[in-house]
Amino acid sequence: MGERLRSRLFTKAVALEVVGKNMKSAISARGGNADARRGRGRPPKFDRDVALSEAMKLFWEHGFEGTSTDDLEAALKMGPSSILNSFGSKEQLYALAIETYMGDPTKYFVDMLNSSPDTRQAFENLVNAAADEFTRSNHPTGCMISLAGTHMSAAYGSIRALLAAQRALSEKLLADRLRRGVSQGDLPADTNVEELASYFGTIFRGMAVQARDGRSRVQLRAIGRLAMRAWPNAKRVLPELPKSNRPPSVGRRRARRPAGE
Repeated sequence: MGERLRSRLFTKAVALEVVGKNMKSAISARGGNADARRGRGRPPKFDRDVALSEAMKLFWEHGFEGTSTDDLEAALKMGPSSILNSFGSKEQLYALAIETYMGDPTKYFVDMLNSSPDTRQAFENLVNAAADEFTRSNHPTGCMISLAGTHMSAAYGSIRALLAAQRALSEKLLADRLRRGVSQGDLPADTNVEELASYFGTIFRGMAVQARDGRSRVQLRAIGRLAMRAWPNAKRVLPELPKSNRPPSVGRRRARRPAGE
């Protein structure tokens, strides 16, 4: 079943559920049924954070288009009108799930970038932390941002743009940390921080795919060690002295010696 058809069925289900609840309310108003006066849309013990966490895991595992409205209803234990009233459309729910993912589940990213004053050590810590995070058993493998949205239909261009923006933000954080390393002198002054940040961003996305394909934490850490071999030489690049300030070469000194020596 196509996503557009599922969306139409979802809308129809919402309409039917609302009609049914209106009929029930009318009957209750005549019969004094207290249950109908609880209010519409949400279960008695609705927890928004828990529901968003469940939606996040579902989208993380199956992607936006691979997650049906039936899947969401089952995971969140909510009817279609409840989801609509609480979170809006499926696209809005997905955006909220991304926001949830960018909270605690990716806190390690910023923490590791600041885990050491030495830039190389900080990136090595980040590579190892990524290998650990991508293979944890308490959530889907890989990275939600890396794995989602790259082959989404044109109808969902806003979702693709949202995911691309999040990936760009991650690379910006990498580049900012590299610039700090250059200013501190533990990276060469001529380091192209944008290219190096893009390189590590590519490494992390590749590790995410490898994790989804079943690679172990040990294997991902080995990939990380190989990636660190591309790290630039940490020695400062000294500026070239003007010719007038250069010390005389050995050849020049010999040329000035008397012929009899």
